[in-house]
Amino acid sequence: MDDRTDDIPRLALDWHRAGRGAAIATVVETWGSAPRPVGSQLVIDREGAMEGSVSGGCVEGAVIVEAIEALDEGRTRLLDYGVSDDEAFAVGLACGGRIRVHVDTVGGTLPEQTLARLVEARDARQAIGLSVDLEGVSRELIGPDAAPERFRLDRSGIEPDERTFIGVHNPPLRMVIVGAVHIAQPLVVMARLAGYDPVIIDPRPAFGAAARFPGETILDDWPDEALAAHGLDPRTAVITLTHDPKLDDPAIVTALRSEVFYLGCLGSTRTHAKRVARLEEAGFGAGDIARIHAPVGLDIGGRSPAEIAVSIMAEVTRTLRRG
Repeated sequence: MDDRTDDIPRLALDWHRAGRGAAIATVVETWGSAPRPVGSQLVIDREGAMEGSVSGGCVEGAVIVEAIEALDEGRTRLLDYGVSDDEAFAVGLACGGRIRVHVDTVGGTLPEQTLARLVEARDARQAIGLSVDLEGVSRELIGPDAAPERFRLDRSGIEPDERTFIGVHNPPLRMVIVGAVHIAQPLVVMARLAGYDPVIIDPRPAFGAAARFPGETILDDWPDEALAAHGLDPRTAVITLTHDPKLDDPAIVTALRSEVFYLGCLGSTRTHAKRVARLEEAGFGAGDIARIHAPVGLDIGGRSPAEIAVSIMAEVTRTLRRG
């Protein structure tokens, strides 16, 4: 799902089970200056209460009316709002924009069991998608293998058959920063701005002080223990910044034994050569070691902590989106 500001599927399931009724409106297609991306969702109950957004406020009122009618009738809706539509002007859609919104009713067109399985997968940080026949009643849960490009790019959308919509529900991105050093301070801010949930690991109290990272999560366990407790998966990036093998190496070993999509390590080419030798002695092969991005970050000539953080975020982004 492209908009992760609200857990719309969970909320819709809760409302349905509470007897309030629940319809989920999803942006399935956009043209021009549409205010919300494909995959954005809104949940509406029978009384018109809502959470989420499909247009930033432009067409929500019209969608709510349609959703309530859909709940009363137990039918789906496929709505189109654009500048050529008088109704769109009436609800204030931005000039030049057009959106297509699909409305499903929980327990009606969208089976409760299907939604419950989707919610369970999201809770377990499993990538899952919902395939919807926009012209029929088929609703099918799919995995990343069914649409690898969509999952890799976090890109919900309509398939070439022009009637199948795939809503991608990837787990939120996470970044684990090992070493609460000066580079970590701008990096954690940039990571959060880029949509990551960052965590800092450093057992050294002077470095991992809350005053240095206001409002951030800081774990003071040894890196391998902290990583094991935090959990690593294909939606997680790990960056080691301490320069100290006693701290970096346990984190690197743990990350290499996981499915993290990115592992980057601070240090010069000479430092990395020594790191490689230690990993080889520990039994890691060339394929495993090749997963490490070192020296960490794209070579943009950065020198300051902020510039190095920019180069790291750039490389993390490139790795995530290009594989």
